[in-house]
Amino acid sequence: MELSIVIPAYNEEETIINVIRDVHHVMKNSGISYELIIVNDGSTDNTTALVKKEDATLISHPYNKGYGASLKTGAINANGEFVLYFDADGQHDANDILKLLNFRGNFDMVVGERKKRTSLIRTPAKKILSVLANYLAERKIPDLNSGFRLIRRKIILEFIHILPNSFSFTTTITLACIKEGYDIKYVPINIRQRKKGKSTISPIKDSLRFIMLLLRVTMLFSPMRVFLPISFVLFLSGFSLLLYEIICYFNVGTLSVLLMLSSMLIFFFGLLADQMSFIRRT
Repeated sequence: MELSIVIPAYNEEETIINVIRDVHHVMKNSGISYELIIVNDGSTDNTTALVKKEDATLISHPYNKGYGASLKTGAINANGEFVLYFDADGQHDANDILKLLNFRGNFDMVVGERKKRTSLIRTPAKKILSVLANYLAERKIPDLNSGFRLIRRKIILEFIHILPNSFSFTTTITLACIKEGYDIKYVPINIRQRKKGKSTISPIKDSLRFIMLLLRVTMLFSPMRVFLPISFVLFLSGFSLLLYEIICYFNVGTLSVLLMLSSMLIFFFGLLADQMSFIRRT
């Protein structure tokens, strides 16, 4: 089988049926062999009963484990060479699936790039996260955490031990694929306004989690991107303070020496972490 379409669902009784039928309508006319897997993440509404009546494989968690856990469960149980993740809230357009599939032969991961996707409240946090992610990844990432993406199944299984159970799954696998040199393609997609249901993402709480996640993943693959700037700032601060003390007081203070020594310790600790990261990947 070429393709496994995985749809994570948590209390999506108002949208799940239309999403399933839209996906089938598009795929049955595509000529591509596929399976549709719905991962019910401990829903407490009628999502389970509704999915059972549809042409789809249903996998249920005994309780709510998280968005990322559902994506991992789908990949583990998939039979296709590629896994396509598609949300159950009705915001994704099933017709865009074919846009991503057109690039499956040349890329390891194809991501649906959303254009109009943030509210005024979330925009500043998104900008900060985007700048930080671009620096740590050493390339521009058009859409860091889009849930609509096509990935080779073997890649998901390769990184599954570091992929979180939360919404950070998509961010983690994006950075991991970039750092390991996999070919990634971003394709513009349509995003619909969420008409039913409520998003469970908290802008402040989840933004802090994303920052910690970005640092953690970067430490796994390229730790010097974290240690080097910290070391540089400490050394520059200590050296500047040292010059000031010598010029103005003809004396060397304790703080300036401590800052410079700290910068060197952090630098060499970063080199050690970088070597360990390199050994782990080889």
